[in-house]
Amino acid sequence: MRYLVILLILLSAGCRSSEDQGHSHDEAGEHSHEGEGTPAMAFTVWTEKTELFVEFPALVVGQTSRFAAHFTVLQGHRPVREGSVTVSLIRGNKGIRHTVDGPNSPGIFTPALQPGEAGSFQLVFDINTPDYSDRITLEDIPVFASLAEAAGSLPKPEEGNDISFLKEQAWKMDFQTRPATEKEIYETLPTSGTWQVAPSDYRTLVAPANGRVNFSRSSLTEGSPVSKGQVLMTLSSSGFARENLETEIQKARAELNRMESEYERKKALLNSRIVPRAEFEAVEQNYLVAKANYETLSQGYTGNGIQVAAPFDGYIKSIASVNGDYVAQGATLLTITSHKSSMLQVQVSPRYARELQSIRNIWYQPAPGTWSSLLAKGGKILSVGKEVEADQPLIRIYAEVNEGVEMPEGSFTEVQVAFGNPGLSTVVPAQALLEDYGEYSVIVQRSGEAFERRYVQIGKRNGNEVEITQGLAPGEVVVTKGAYQVKMASMSGQAPAHGHAH
Repeated sequence: MRYLVILLILLSAGCRSSEDQGHSHDEAGEHSHEGEGTPAMAFTVWTEKTELFVEFPALVVGQTSRFAAHFTVLQGHRPVREGSVTVSLIRGNKGIRHTVDGPNSPGIFTPALQPGEAGSFQLVFDINTPDYSDRITLEDIPVFASLAEAAGSLPKPEEGNDISFLKEQAWKMDFQTRPATEKEIYETLPTSGTWQVAPSDYRTLVAPANGRVNFSRSSLTEGSPVSKGQVLMTLSSSGFARENLETEIQKARAELNRMESEYERKKALLNSRIVPRAEFEAVEQNYLVAKANYETLSQGYTGNGIQVAAPFDGYIKSIASVNGDYVAQGATLLTITSHKSSMLQVQVSPRYARELQSIRNIWYQPAPGTWSSLLAKGGKILSVGKEVEADQPLIRIYAEVNEGVEMPEGSFTEVQVAFGNPGLSTVVPAQALLEDYGEYSVIVQRSGEAFERRYVQIGKRNGNEVEITQGLAPGEVVVTKGAYQVKMASMSGQAPAHGHAH
């Protein structure tokens, strides 16, 4: 008997969910209705910010209808966890409303209304969260005079082949939807490109004087990040018998002082009209030369030598000197690049020379798996080659990319070169496509928790967007993340759910 009691306790615990699912279930595991005799209504509405999936018993005069309003933040497809929802039933300037200050469970709000008269009304949902506010309006919502009228007027739900995928399932995973859109789409030429640093982003630092190179830190290597004004190395001539920088600076300072005194003296004599202007201008020129020479020698000089600093934020591309080596004035020390912009070199077969005369855009990947548009990012095509040679049999296209590129210089990227005149087509993100043995399909969201697997025909690709030539219309909502999980739900053999508790 003791073991039987323990077994019953374990079975009872196994039937409880680890968290509130927001729905009640019958013995078959399907969603139940609290008011089974009242026909139900359901709507799914998308705004730019929110998806609302709401179910409720038909509105009948004198009866209270409780709403199961599922609010999803479209960005990230996550449930609304805090905030208030007000539902209003309005006709003309009159109406009733009810506000709930928080969800019963994440994403699910349950306001209730008891209409006082029959007719056609607006049903308005106002949601206010700490992050944003939104309003969703349903037009021509009927309020019936009796339950019998509601049962006779509303159609019975049809059994279909929809895939049931609950909001609670979608909220717990990486899930996202997006409507199919109608956009201009171009013919594209798929090829590859090579990343290069734009010439304007290079800066080669040279030795301002003769001296011995002393690195500022031992970890100064190619690829090291540097900040504007950061001291990278110091040139010192300490201990040199000849070409000693400190001695040269002292000589230049003495020469500057001498020429400055001569300049001031001649200037006073010029004002007194004792010396001619030509003689003063010659002295002035010598003074300016002495000043420039001293400033050049002393710029960046400290007691340890002349400091070489980074002119901008960036990375060390190459180091041409060795720590401790002697370098002559003008010798290359290192090269820095900012990587604020990059140059993309694309190579195309000469047989596409005619198409390349009307290039409209270039799509590329600044990081693996991410597509960008050259024109959308403010980049531009620099040149298109006109000739090929025996050792360079491909036509080269150079484009300036106006965004940070995570790929190292010299690496390859997938490229799509668009040309010709575009046409209007239905497009979806490439992530929405499911492929089985060369056939493509998408998961279409028909309502809040009802989905359909739809086979489609695809056409051109423009970056991350794919043309749908058959099987989908603009405005239909497709799953862009989590489509595979919905597909697997369709293969589970479970019957679709039939509503929620109200």
